Amino acid sequence: MYAIIETGGKQYRVEEGSKIVVDRISAQVGSEISLDRVLMIGGADCKVGTPYLAGAAVAAEVVDHGRGPKIKVFKRWRRNDSRKLRGHRQDCSTLRVKNITG
Repeated sequence: MYAIIETGGKQYRVEEGSKIVVDRISAQVGSEISLDRVLMIGGADCKVGTPYLAGAAVAAEVVDHGRGPKIKVFKRWRRNDSRKLRGHRQDCSTLRVKNITG
């Protein structure tokens, strides 16, 4: 059984026991959270929401908080001898999916 959930404006395909890296969630490490924005549950019988499934939820445990890889943002203006280099690292959380209900 798998589910497609939405968190942080992005969609993820999750299964029981899988780990996913999502945008930072304001929960303590080791705490259990419920993700209720379930778009679809697949498996033997498929259920699709419009846009979300009522009564469906994914229980997950917060494993870790960290930061993503560094990306470089480089801007250069032609004929001006001007340039700008900035770096960015996105805050992220690692979740372990416990179970899918729905």
